[in-house]
Amino acid sequence: MKTRLFVALLFLAMPGVALAAIDIVVHRDPGCGCCEKWAQAVRAKLGRKVVMRDDASRSELQRKAGMPRTLASCHSAIVDGYMIEGHVPISDVKRLLATRPAGVKGIAVAGMPIGSEGMEVAGAARQPYTVVAFGSAGQRIFARH
Repeated sequence: MKTRLFVALLFLAMPGVALAAIDIVVHRDPGCGCCEKWAQAVRAKLGRKVVMRDDASRSELQRKAGMPRTLASCHSAIVDGYMIEGHVPISDVKRLLATRPAGVKGIAVAGMPIGSEGMEVAGAARQPYTVVAFGSAGQRIFARH
C-alpha cells in the first residue's frame, strides 16, 4: 500500500517538476540592458535557464496573450504559460506560479519604474509601482510596491 501511495504521489509531482525544467523565454526590445538585469534576477531567484530574444515585434506576442497595451514595458517573458510583462518582482512571479489564479493570463508592471526588479539605480529614490494581473477575468491589482 505504501509503495502504491509513493508511486501515485511521484506521478502527481512530475508535472510540477517538468514545468520547472522549462526554459523561460524573454522577448525584449533589441539591445535593452535592463532586461538582462531582470533575467539575471530570474536565474538567481527561480533557478531557471533564461533565453533572451531580441524581438522588435513584441506587440504581436502581447496581443496574443491578451495583454492590454497600457501595461507595456521593455520585455515580455513566457513563464510556464504565463506572460510576465516588464520589471515584475520575482517574488510576484513565484506567487503567480504557486497560486495560478483563475482567469489570469499574466502579470505586468507598466513602464520601467526606478527601483523595480532590474531597474535598481544606486542613489535614486524608488518609485512606487503596481503589478497588474490581466486575462479573461479582466485587470486587477496583483501587488503594490
